[in-house]
Amino acid sequence: MVPRALAPRLWSLMDRFPAVALLGPRQAGKTTLAHLVADELAEKAVYLDLELPSDRAKLSDPELYFSAHENQLVILDEIHRAPNVFQTLRSVIDRRRRKGIRAKQFLLLGSASMDLLKQSAESLAGRIAYLHLAPFIVTEIGAFGANAADRLWERGGFPDSFLAEDDAGSFQWRLAFIQTYLERDIPALGPRVPAETLHRFWQMLAHSQGQLLNAARLAAGLGVSGQTVARYLDILVDLLLVRRIQPWIPNISKRLVRSPKVYVRDSGIVHALLGIREKEQLLGHPVVGPSWEGFVVENLLVAAPPGSNAWFYRTSAGAEIDLLLELGPRKLWAIEVKRSLSSPHPSKGFHMACADVKATRRLVVYPGHEQYRIDSLTQVVPLSAILQGRFD
Repeated sequence: MVPRALAPRLWSLMDRFPAVALLGPRQAGKTTLAHLVADELAEKAVYLDLELPSDRAKLSDPELYFSAHENQLVILDEIHRAPNVFQTLRSVIDRRRRKGIRAKQFLLLGSASMDLLKQSAESLAGRIAYLHLAPFIVTEIGAFGANAADRLWERGGFPDSFLAEDDAGSFQWRLAFIQTYLERDIPALGPRVPAETLHRFWQMLAHSQGQLLNAARLAAGLGVSGQTVARYLDILVDLLLVRRIQPWIPNISKRLVRSPKVYVRDSGIVHALLGIREKEQLLGHPVVGPSWEGFVVENLLVAAPPGSNAWFYRTSAGAEIDLLLELGPRKLWAIEVKRSLSSPHPSKGFHMACADVKATRRLVVYPGHEQYRIDSLTQVVPLSAILQGRFD
């Protein structure tokens, strides 16, 4: 297994907060990372998989169980299976604070964001920190050689897909992943949506990767209402499978696009949804450009410093920025994504948009290896250069 770059941040948060929630889609590596923590702490940690009835039964009286493990880190995997535990956690944490026990008490693992965050925010405010674990990004796979980034783009970042012995094995894993989510995981989390309908919706999003959300078109294609499309999208966003990026709207005097852009977050899942099995097929497919854009956007947003904000910008006059990253005060990056190696030059609309938003840096991200300037304001950079430079 590839060491996860987030491990030091996880340890740091556990040293400062009594509870830490590690959130991410299924199979992203949360359980593996939690086991590494448990192995490091040895007898000072206890792990419960709440998908197992035997482990859920141990929490029939959570207060009693936590009292018996007061001097250990309690790791609760798939915490959404035991939502009633949150209220008890607050009381236990507050009681321990009075005893001088302030950190490294609970590690909570969850595969969905909305419900878990809502439950914990209401009962654990000020007592919990959140950390999102995404599938692999470019900076985590350097040990796999010069072509690892292309492999990551083709197969996606889920460890079992990326590390599969061959493309066929990776593709089959992703198909099984999609099917499992549709038939088991989503129903288990509560939403009652026909699996076949949600599968079609997910495929439609993959076909329109990186485009503006057109709820009316999606609704017509599925034979449902616009409100139902919004609910389906919320489900996939909350499960951390789809990313919704809102438009930057700072100037009401301009005619600005107000619909969000939508990306299926993992490029390998995009390709599996569209039946793309290997690189040659991908390079000849209409989704190749949008897939590369989504891959770059996801890597940048996963690696961006905590507290960063992301938008896109588009006007009816043709000014457009693929990704706007606000990294801090007076630090607004405008990013254009290009697949071309020979002429990765942004359009006139990009420069118009940069002037509109007063971007402090203009970058064109492309799949090459060299960095160079195309004018005094705009720099062409590989994706890895931004990630390794830590957004300096």
